[in-house]
Amino acid sequence: MAVLIASDLGKDISGTPLFRGVSLKLERRDRLTIAGRNGAGKTTLLRMLAGQTSVDAGELSFEKGCRVALHDQRPPRERDLTLRDYVLSGAAELVALEQELLELTERMAEGDERALDAYARAEARLEHAGGWNWRDRAAGMVRGLGFGEDDLDRRLATFSGGQLTRASLARALGAQPDLLLLDEPTNHLDIESLEWLEQTLLSLDTAIVMVAHDRWFLETVGTAVLEIEAGRGRFFPGTWAQWRREAAAREMALGRAIEKQQAEIARMEAFVERFRYKASKARQAQSRLKRLDKMERIDRDPRDTRELGFKFGAVERSGRVVFEMTGGRLEVGEGRVLLDDADIWLERGEHVSLVGANGTGKTTLIEALAGRTEPAAGKISRGHNVKLGYLSQHAEELTAGGARTVLEACQRLTGLTPGKARALLGTFLFSGEEVEKPLDGISGGERQRLTLAVLVSSGANVLILDEPTNHLDLDAREALEDALSAYEGALLLVSHDRALLDAVGSRTVAVEDGTLRSYVGGWPEYARVREERKAAKSAKPAKSAKPAVPKAPAPTVKPKAKPQAVTSKPANGNGGGLSKNARRRLRELEREVEAAEAVLRELEAELAAPDAWATPETSAAASERHRAAKRAVEEAYARWEAAGA
Repeated sequence: MAVLIASDLGKDISGTPLFRGVSLKLERRDRLTIAGRNGAGKTTLLRMLAGQTSVDAGELSFEKGCRVALHDQRPPRERDLTLRDYVLSGAAELVALEQELLELTERMAEGDERALDAYARAEARLEHAGGWNWRDRAAGMVRGLGFGEDDLDRRLATFSGGQLTRASLARALGAQPDLLLLDEPTNHLDIESLEWLEQTLLSLDTAIVMVAHDRWFLETVGTAVLEIEAGRGRFFPGTWAQWRREAAAREMALGRAIEKQQAEIARMEAFVERFRYKASKARQAQSRLKRLDKMERIDRDPRDTRELGFKFGAVERSGRVVFEMTGGRLEVGEGRVLLDDADIWLERGEHVSLVGANGTGKTTLIEALAGRTEPAAGKISRGHNVKLGYLSQHAEELTAGGARTVLEACQRLTGLTPGKARALLGTFLFSGEEVEKPLDGISGGERQRLTLAVLVSSGANVLILDEPTNHLDLDAREALEDALSAYEGALLLVSHDRALLDAVGSRTVAVEDGTLRSYVGGWPEYARVREERKAAKSAKPAKSAKPAVPKAPAPTVKPKAKPQAVTSKPANGNGGGLSKNARRRLRELEREVEAAEAVLRELEAELAAPDAWATPETSAAASERHRAAKRAVEEAYARWEAAGA
């Protein structure tokens, strides 16, 4: 049975149609993505489905007793509640059911026979909603989104804006609704929480409608797409990637149709112009003129033709090492240590991704590297001819110098003339009167585009970017991805957008256990190492008793010469032919070898147990796991040997 049926929905804003003809049908475990440009009405449609905004045309129908929960980008209004009470308030119906069951229990104890049937009906409703342990599941949602046990009894007023957004998401998930509406659920989530959310949504027996800009998230979770384009809705059954391919093909077909029609119009207009005053051809000319007037013109909606496209220009050559921090110690607040004995370096032309959980010190680190703060200990040095461009999460730099409008901010930060500043802003979709918008009245996406415009104009040969995709729509994210991929300078990127990390990064620095570790390769290589480490931690410990001989012995890896620790700089000062950074990299690669070997040893201990080879299926799985671990060791050795060659 359908959870939701929407028929020909329409919405007006100040008397002007926002969209028309939106129809959809959702059953349990359907997960619908709403796609469209900023301003197309995606959030408005979510609020219509939640009953928070009126439906101006069409009809909405829900299954009987359908429970709806909405997570949107508005922070909670009531700030005196604790996090626990706020999350549980999203399940008011379940709380009321519990209270009803308690009252019915008391009536049954007093001998009220009519309470027995009422109790059975109420308990059935509670079981339908997840049963008596729904509070435990709600607490699990809170923990999965990065909150600790101590946070549950904190008042909302003590949390940051990003934490409040995550609290709103936990509240919607904890309500265990029949219809879950999510507006930008990936905002303010680190990668670990993102992956947890993906798996959680896949497991829910719920219909889901979502608006998001994280491409990997949409591809992983979505089962269908509702596209709002040119004020009309179009439903597409299939994944996000399949819809993008279909939309691209449709766009090409539309372009060909427009060209064909325009060529036909040009021929007819030329005929009319040539023969309309010639007596022998006047009737034909008039006929074609009428056809022209009646012809329905194929055209694109002006709202759907503006696209962001930009690139960084050529950059000046810097020194080989752009910047370097050795023995760094970063602290916040009352001496709370974020990083200790941390080393990081960036070389000319390198594109490095900086990853780690929220609150581990990524932003504090890049502020120190950008010269905005000082480390508590350690040394930061900068190379020759370094011209730095910095983008912060909240674009605070835009208000520097007292700028009031978009144009003023652009001029003051770039030094361009008004005409050139307008031309630059036009590239970033600020046209006409939009450049006169006050800074305190522009959206998050507009602030991010303005900051990117300033960066492009700066000519920086080193970029440090802190969450540059925040508030950008999908087209803008892809434009940024293309521009950064082609950027010739050095880049240090902090982002939770895995598609961007995958496309841009060539080396990964991870914040782990209060220090920094460097991994050769981009996001896919780091993700593989991370998953292998997780697998090793979750592996069963070897049994203490001597195991029986398995059906097939676990093969062993042929021992190689252990990589020797990279020594410190020799007395002759040439480093044995290796630079200081090369020696540091060798040490990092040596640790990777040791980690891969540790994973292999633990796996071989686990595979020594007979049940690992008890059936053909488990034998095949064990062999495959062992081959993967062995291959990881060999690859780690290969990287180490190549770096030392």
